[in-house]
Amino acid sequence: MVTVPAFRQTALVRAFAFLAAATGLSACVADPGAGGYNRPLGLNGIPGTYRPDAAAQGTRIAILVPLSGPTAEVGQALLRAAQLSLDQPGSPPLDVRDTKGTPAGAAEAARAALAGGAGIILGPLTAMETGAVASVAKPAGVPVLAFTSDVTQAQPGVWTLGITPGQQVRRLVLAVRGEGKMRIGAVVPQNAFGDALATGVSTAAAEAGAPPPRVVRYGSTFAGLNASLKEVADYDARRSTPDPQSGGPAEPPVDALLLGASGPQLGQAAPLLTFYNIGPAQVRILGPATWAREASQLSALSGAWYAAPDPGARAAFEQAYAAKYGAPPRDLASLAYDAAGVARTAFDRLGYSAALLVRPQGYAGADGVFILLPDGQVRRSLAIFEVDRTGSHIVQPAPGTLRAPGT
Repeated sequence: MVTVPAFRQTALVRAFAFLAAATGLSACVADPGAGGYNRPLGLNGIPGTYRPDAAAQGTRIAILVPLSGPTAEVGQALLRAAQLSLDQPGSPPLDVRDTKGTPAGAAEAARAALAGGAGIILGPLTAMETGAVASVAKPAGVPVLAFTSDVTQAQPGVWTLGITPGQQVRRLVLAVRGEGKMRIGAVVPQNAFGDALATGVSTAAAEAGAPPPRVVRYGSTFAGLNASLKEVADYDARRSTPDPQSGGPAEPPVDALLLGASGPQLGQAAPLLTFYNIGPAQVRILGPATWAREASQLSALSGAWYAAPDPGARAAFEQAYAAKYGAPPRDLASLAYDAAGVARTAFDRLGYSAALLVRPQGYAGADGVFILLPDGQVRRSLAIFEVDRTGSHIVQPAPGTLRAPGT
């Protein structure tokens, strides 16, 4: 059992929290050392990709990041991380392009990168920029490793590298299935984050062979949260037919509940869960990785789970970055480090092979193993954290391997 100090919990989710409000990014880290990007490729049985017959003809790695504008500081950190990843003999040249932090600037940067001989594109930063770049890169057969976690931008040839709500929920659902809990409910907000959680839990439940989850949405008010929790608990019906042995409400209709609340609403939810008899004593409560920074709101949810990367795995990247640049990396910097390592692996004399990008054993990143799927989705190996009275601790380590579907 590994205890995670509060400052490390915060580091897990600073990027995710920032871009949940803006563009939907998150952090991941790649380790190009032994067992990582340099694994034997083993390409037999790779499923088809958007361009299985040939690699893009360019030989340069292009990175598209904001080097001017309000997010220039983030762009500089991304660029330094990519340069660090490519700082070894035999790496292809890196072509740096400024997106200016806008979709129009990103499209212009992509066109310039293709004209300059780019065979793969790292970035851009945001979801809207990714859509603009994809419209330029896909017709040219050039793959894109974007830094957004907005999975609506994922498509064959365009991978979204950010850690997503769907990835977290999938890990949680598979974990509770291991406990024999198959009756899953979800109470999630009426916003884009709630949409992602709702889609994720429905998809994960189907994959796990569980019945369709009971999903209830709530607005921004306490009354809406209260009504949603009461509904998912089926409280009135249970109270009218009490348990014959205890005399209290009947057994809850769910044995695992995904709760998408955060901030003050998370603190409000805890006593409501207990009141409606769907608290941690009766039901396995599940939440997003952003809970790692909400210790003050979680003390009443001891026993709840969330999924996130193991922060201890990030140490090698942080040490290498600090040694080269004299300061610790920003959370988002690891995305570019990761993407550059993947691009280096996929390079061959003819360019960048989409078939190599989707190798079935994936990549051993410093935040865990991840796999690029042919449809642009990314699967990640995440740890399960359990909330306790002082913070949280790891109860299920991140798996050391993943397999692509159908392999």
